[in-house]
Amino acid sequence: MARKNKKPSSNRASLWRRMDLHLHTPASSDYQEPKASWLDVLGRAEARGLDLIGVTDHNTVAGYRRLRDEVRELELLERLKRIQPDEKKRLDEYRRLLKKILVLPGFEFTATFGFHIIGLFSPETPIRNIEHILLNLNVPWDQLDKGSSTVGATSDVLMAYKLIDEAGGLVIAAHANSSNGVAMRGFNFGGQTKIAYTQDPHLHALEVTDLEQKGRRSTASFFNGSKPEYPRRMHCIQGSDAHRLRRDPNSAKNLGVGDRPTEVQLEQVSFEALRELFVGSDFARTRPYRGGASEETFDYIQTAREQGQNIVQSFHESLSAKTKLNVVLADVCAFANTNGGTVYIGLSADPKQHPIGVSGAQTAASKLHKEIATRLTPALAVTVDIQESRGKPIVRVLVPRGDDPPYAIDDNQIYLREEAETSLAVRDEIVQLIRRGGRQSDVTVPPIESDSPMTRDLATVESTPVPASVDSSAVIAPPRTGVEIVATEKRDGKQFHTVRDLRNGNIVKNVTRFSARHLWRYAIGQVEATGQPHIKWHGDLGLIRKHHRAGATRFDLAQRTPDGLRLYFGVTEDGIHGEWKRVVGGEEE
Repeated sequence: MARKNKKPSSNRASLWRRMDLHLHTPASSDYQEPKASWLDVLGRAEARGLDLIGVTDHNTVAGYRRLRDEVRELELLERLKRIQPDEKKRLDEYRRLLKKILVLPGFEFTATFGFHIIGLFSPETPIRNIEHILLNLNVPWDQLDKGSSTVGATSDVLMAYKLIDEAGGLVIAAHANSSNGVAMRGFNFGGQTKIAYTQDPHLHALEVTDLEQKGRRSTASFFNGSKPEYPRRMHCIQGSDAHRLRRDPNSAKNLGVGDRPTEVQLEQVSFEALRELFVGSDFARTRPYRGGASEETFDYIQTAREQGQNIVQSFHESLSAKTKLNVVLADVCAFANTNGGTVYIGLSADPKQHPIGVSGAQTAASKLHKEIATRLTPALAVTVDIQESRGKPIVRVLVPRGDDPPYAIDDNQIYLREEAETSLAVRDEIVQLIRRGGRQSDVTVPPIESDSPMTRDLATVESTPVPASVDSSAVIAPPRTGVEIVATEKRDGKQFHTVRDLRNGNIVKNVTRFSARHLWRYAIGQVEATGQPHIKWHGDLGLIRKHHRAGATRFDLAQRTPDGLRLYFGVTEDGIHGEWKRVVGGEEE
């Protein structure tokens, strides 16, 4: 019954295909319509316009096996010429539906602590192989056919990711932002666990329940690669998690087949094409399905603009002048050296302004691709293509995080991305890039000595004395973005500063007020200014001021530690965590 598909061909047009990769059948013990047949499920999928479905019964492949066995039994009766009219009618309907809808076998695995993980496989995968994976994940052999969401001893989340991926499967974190989800949204514990469970390289996508939601609070925005502790951008999809054929009229949250589908842009409907999409970095090829007008109402680039300039995306109005081309090339280089990212050309970062578009977009894209290939060294696989936003052609550049840094423009201009700004790298940063490229360990951050000149200088500017003893075990981690001036020394009357990048912990020495990039210059100016800053304290954490810079809200913060007072400048909202949220007037996440 497996539907065979050729490998995706580059000369075929990609189309939007509708899918629901999280469907249960009566093989799940909690299915609400146990008398529903496979023809009922497939017929409902057809009625909802689905091109792909995933069979994800709880810790079992029994539901998919029943489909395959029923079709094979009918085919055997046909070959033996013993098939009855009603059976022939059922077989013809199966053939029609299975030719129209790709059915992917899989399961929804219950890992330790109750986290749910979807594993999907090619229809060519033998069912015994999939069951073998479940056995290796410690699902008891006598429960393989029970379809229970609560099984005996199982495996850790990361082990499940690894085994499914290495077996050629597609790994999706089920309803990641809700109950039994690995993202644990709304919980104020498990930070390191959440990072590991959502950033693991064996994980391909997050299934979320708020894909339609806009703004910084959506799960897709949270995992867009701009958060310091979540640098890997994640593909996000939505699915119905249907345990019935149609939506429950008494509970809007109890969905039916295809009630919360996702659209993906594929050259052809196949497991191989779908997996290729999820291991890639083109996030414009996935969108929530919004009815018949979805193609007109969903604008991926407009959604990106609403998130604004940040460490992984930038916007430029044109390529018309050489200076503007050089600015775009600098961004490409900076993204390659930092965390990867996307450059959009043909519109401003202001989501309220109508896109300008790029005249002769195809010619401009080809020219830009050639410039990048010629002027960026070493070589990097950068994608340049044409997208559309509000009817205007936009040139898009997808830049991966390079594995052979430092990358340079014209052999000697090395750029880095610092939040929403691109700047030339300084000596210490170039050294750190070389070490990263050479697979050496990160630069060790030296501790701040309690009697360092900087500590003594900062201690004199606060209005509230530093306690004689602060419990070191209770010290809160610094913010995760912005900069800290960790030391200062004077040479011939001139002040030289050591700056720490709070996002990655990198240290840069010998920075002066006039040689520093924008944020550093601002921080140094604040430190060198005379007078005492006013600090609004919340325990040992304090707020100096709130301000706006480069289109983002920023905070200057203070912290009392056993080693003295520490000041943090230009902290963005992405860098605020835990108890710092109370300091800036937000809520703990």
